[in-house]
Amino acid sequence: MNNYDISNLISSVKSSQRYILAIDGLSRSGKTTFAGQISDYLKKENINFTIFHMDDHIVKRSQRYDTGFEEWYEYFYLQWDVKKLRKNLFEKLKEFDYVELQFYDNCNDEHHTRKIKLPQRGLIIIEGVFLQRKEWKDFYDKVLFLDCSRQERFARESEKTKINHEKFEKRYWKAEEYYINTYHPLNSADTIIGT
Repeated sequence: MNNYDISNLISSVKSSQRYILAIDGLSRSGKTTFAGQISDYLKKENINFTIFHMDDHIVKRSQRYDTGFEEWYEYFYLQWDVKKLRKNLFEKLKEFDYVELQFYDNCNDEHHTRKIKLPQRGLIIIEGVFLQRKEWKDFYDKVLFLDCSRQERFARESEKTKINHEKFEKRYWKAEEYYINTYHPLNSADTIIGT
């Protein structure tokens, strides 16, 4: 967060009832770390906040692998139930007291429903990939895009994960290229932060 001045964000949050911040960026660009750093700052400032990590809300494996679609399509279009998240999360961010969401348990490939209380005043952070897709992009007050080269992001993967290079090429990188070329997230973000 060294190259981001958080003071403008804080003043916007303090002057709003409920402020929605999207932290967008491709895989391993530092979104979760950045959200954690902002939350540390918010605690010091005594500002209420809630963070939603979109990876907590992916669908079961059978819905996103071996579906008959190309791997990049599975990752971009099937990894999340986009319409359900719009209805149960995004449409409720400004006005509702709580949201009820399915959280994915990776070990058991199952979901558990949890009710999350939203702050009456404060900041709601949504962090994840592909946040500026058309179904979600209009719900944010501000969008930060964490920009990091593919080479650097791949270097951040575990050695075990790096072995399956073909999966990155067919699934992740192709979907990321589609997102960049179709939705132009760097152009539509309010702030771009190099990580």
